[in-house]
Amino acid sequence: MEALITSVSTVALAEMGDKTQLLALFLATRFASKSAIVFGILAATLLNHLMSAWLGAEAARWLPMAWANWIVGASFILVGLWLLIPDEDDSDDSKILKHSAFVATFILFFVAEIGDKTQIATVLLGAHYGSVWWVLIGSTLGMMLANVPVVYAGNWLMQRINAKRTRQLACALFIIIGVGTILSPLLH
Repeated sequence: MEALITSVSTVALAEMGDKTQLLALFLATRFASKSAIVFGILAATLLNHLMSAWLGAEAARWLPMAWANWIVGASFILVGLWLLIPDEDDSDDSKILKHSAFVATFILFFVAEIGDKTQIATVLLGAHYGSVWWVLIGSTLGMMLANVPVVYAGNWLMQRINAKRTRQLACALFIIIGVGTILSPLLH
């Protein structure tokens, strides 16, 4: 259950102001079918985060435990610091946007998520907890919690969220998890 709660909270916070959240806002202004956008985000996130959580869990099984805690802990801290750097929307009008809302959203969201902060966080959560399914469910819920309101209430909502404060909160949470991971062998 800890894996689920931590995955939901860290990914939802990390997604605030992220390029994929900006992409969700862009797609909501481009396509009329909001539900198709939401399902495209869901499908892309499920596939991307399944692979990410699996990769993290597998990597943790192969690394010596003494190294794994340090590598995963330090990575959480680095991602936390990375969250302080705001993303910009780098999407452009392309051939992909000529497809349906679902197809365009699925492709653009999946590609934008590759190497993104939330994908790396999902890999780290998979490595930390060794649980593909709880991390997948939690990270997907976190992504949906951060993006669905943007699809439906876009500009209005983005004007009321302090992205800088949200990134700072997410940074602190990632650093706490990182330090906790590094110190966990000492606490047991």
